[in-house]
Amino acid sequence: MTSAYQQQLAEKVERIQQQFQVFQAPPLQVFPSAEQNFRMRAEFRIWHQEDDLFYAMFERSPDQKQKIVQRIEQFPIAHQSINQLMPILLTEIKNNLHLSKRLFEIHFLCTLHGDMLVSLIYHRQLDADWHSAAATLAQQLNINLIGRCRGEKYVFGEQFVLEQLTVSARDYCYKQYENSFTQPNAVVCQSMLQWAVDAIAGDNQDLLELYCGNGNFTLPLSTQFNKVLATELAKSSVQAAQWNIARNHIENIKVARLSAEEFSQAFRGERQFRRLQEADIALADYQFDTIFVDPPRAGIDADTLALMQQFPKILYISCNPDTLYDNLQQLCKTHKIVQFALFDQFPYTHHVESGVLLEKVTT
Repeated sequence: MTSAYQQQLAEKVERIQQQFQVFQAPPLQVFPSAEQNFRMRAEFRIWHQEDDLFYAMFERSPDQKQKIVQRIEQFPIAHQSINQLMPILLTEIKNNLHLSKRLFEIHFLCTLHGDMLVSLIYHRQLDADWHSAAATLAQQLNINLIGRCRGEKYVFGEQFVLEQLTVSARDYCYKQYENSFTQPNAVVCQSMLQWAVDAIAGDNQDLLELYCGNGNFTLPLSTQFNKVLATELAKSSVQAAQWNIARNHIENIKVARLSAEEFSQAFRGERQFRRLQEADIALADYQFDTIFVDPPRAGIDADTLALMQQFPKILYISCNPDTLYDNLQQLCKTHKIVQFALFDQFPYTHHVESGVLLEKVTT
């Protein structure tokens, strides 16, 4: 009997194949998810009802006009460690007024190897009694704990977790901060990283990466190139990427704090950026033959697309098939798709993560 997940995955595959057939792409490689316990993050509202409180999520009424509160006892799509902690944590909070008073949300962030970070979000200021109770709770449950209220943040333990992902038999350690972007499905993320490394393996020179985030792809891809220049605008992501590079003892990566648009200007010689000089980066030192992009859902702007078309090889990871489709209409004027993949990061939703490798068409 075909499971609901397998049926939905088959529908995603058919949709992507039909949407992208105009580009004459090679057969689609499909990387499925586990059907349960795949999410490393979970966020819940805390619903107060008389003397009780519980984890809650919302769904729309049939007429779409109201939100209906759904009590959550377990969350099967979340990692086992989150499901194990949920009732234990809630019991401790219920039994302590200092922890439960005006508690609004609870966020969980875990790793494949046991790190756990819990964020408690409040609609009140947090006093000395709360601090004492929170410190005890973090120690008792052996978790990293963050308390947030308007304008304030308190940390017990660390404000990050350390994830370990394995690519080509090598383990990579990643610092993942609370409230920063990380791939929610760690096992499928490993598949994405392995696919990217395998797709680009061969005789390469230097890699340019735009939108590098915390270096998720940067680290394993660096094994396939002489040098890597990665760009990212967010300061917190740049700091995380630099920490991850150092922690994993990788010496051929430099990170520049630039947006994709700013790098395009620097690459064309239209502007000079002090941030490149401060990072000891000279673009003339690189012989780029590959560009890698993992952009936000909005896709890539016209100037950056024009920049990408100058590279012999383009490796593109997309979280939005529609913007990928739009971008490929431009990129396929100069390049052809030689590998095409679907990664089911988000089971039971319509969202799809895709990967394409393009090579420049020679005339």
